[in-house]
Amino acid sequence: MPSALTKAAEGYPRRAFTVDEIIAMQDAGIISEEENFELIEGEIVPMGPKYSAHERIKSKMLMGLSRSCPPDLIVGVETSIFLSSNTFVEPDISLYPERLRSQEVRGPDVRLAIEVAASSLAYDLDLKAKLYARHGVREYWVVDANERVTFVHQGPSEAGWGGVTRKGPEETLSCAAVPEFKFRLAEA
Repeated sequence: MPSALTKAAEGYPRRAFTVDEIIAMQDAGIISEEENFELIEGEIVPMGPKYSAHERIKSKMLMGLSRSCPPDLIVGVETSIFLSSNTFVEPDISLYPERLRSQEVRGPDVRLAIEVAASSLAYDLDLKAKLYARHGVREYWVVDANERVTFVHQGPSEAGWGGVTRKGPEETLSCAAVPEFKFRLAEA
């Protein structure tokens, strides 16, 4: 059962958590394994429920990536990616080297991270995009499930992304890590 939520008391200090502390709280049963959240720079951020457009797009992309993925890469589904000692994210889809266990995956290991957004679009395009770039994720897509457009982020650096391209539903999506993968949101 998820914990009660509060609104931030802006201007007042809050206690930040580390990844190790969150894992210890889960192990102790303080935080349920069923709770859906990310740890963003020390703050627990609850993730909302997934809706049909979100799930359909995610499922179709997963099917296409799985069929096209070379054997040296894993297609992760909501895999925890540990970006730092106080930040982990769980992109809807991620591609990373098969040789790594999920808890070993770090930002530069991630060839592609995909967030499918129905209600979290602004969050995924702003704060999460900055985090992924700062921590060296190689390519990041934000799929707007409502409008069926994708924002393709490439060229990560500490300062942000080298470029962001908006792709419409009829345009073909492809990524450097899996060149055989071709996908159009209009088909989802």
